[in-house]
Amino acid sequence: MTHPASETPAPAQLTLSALALRALRIGLLSFGGPAAQIALLHREFVTEARAISEERFLGALNFCMILPGPEAQQLATYCGWLTGGLRGGLVSGLLFILPGAALMLALSIVYVTFGDTGLVTGLFYGVKAGVLAIVVQALMRLAARALRTTLSRTIALLAFAALAFAQIPFPLVILAAGLAGAVFSRTKPTVPACDDAATSGLPARTGLGLRGIAGGLALWAAPVVLAAILLTPETVLVDIAAFFSTMALVSFGGAYALLN
Repeated sequence: MTHPASETPAPAQLTLSALALRALRIGLLSFGGPAAQIALLHREFVTEARAISEERFLGALNFCMILPGPEAQQLATYCGWLTGGLRGGLVSGLLFILPGAALMLALSIVYVTFGDTGLVTGLFYGVKAGVLAIVVQALMRLAARALRTTLSRTIALLAFAALAFAQIPFPLVILAAGLAGAVFSRTKPTVPACDDAATSGLPARTGLGLRGIAGGLALWAAPVVLAAILLTPETVLVDIAAFFSTMALVSFGGAYALLN
């Protein structure tokens, strides 16, 4: 009997330029936070490019949602790695955040230079309403794809009620949802294992993975170390880095959970 993993086709490898264009388009258009960003990632990599299967995308999304840090950023990096290797992951992850970072810097300069102007306040008021509509639409589209069974819809509704009305802490809700899925689900996972055909064209050596982890940790620590050496360990930049590093490690559930 054929193993279910072997029935999932390998993801299509994109050229680095094609991958960069898609990642940049997502970075420029992903207003509305993680829900809208994930919907754009699905459209670019699953619907249009057909580079990643629906099952693999939703499986990766499930994993990213239980990891600390922003799930949309992690999913963008994963999609880039899966379709373009290590360079693809780096390009996709960086281009995903750089447009927003540049825009935030520009808005900060405007605010510091001109102060709280009525034009800017009115502009943001309108943008906020438009972005809220984008978020609602994206959540509806994601729910239609991810909540395919009565059990999953029931768990989602109960989790929403627990968070919105009972004020139950987010980690407890996630733990209870996971236990409910493990106890009551009768379907087997359809997402292939990491070493199947979906990653056959990508390097899978342990040494390479360890070097990638070491490189990521070095990139994470380098700005803090440089700030401490060139300025002083007591500089506000080091304090900011420590604060947001801690937030990244404990912010399970992504941006919406972090805002709470």
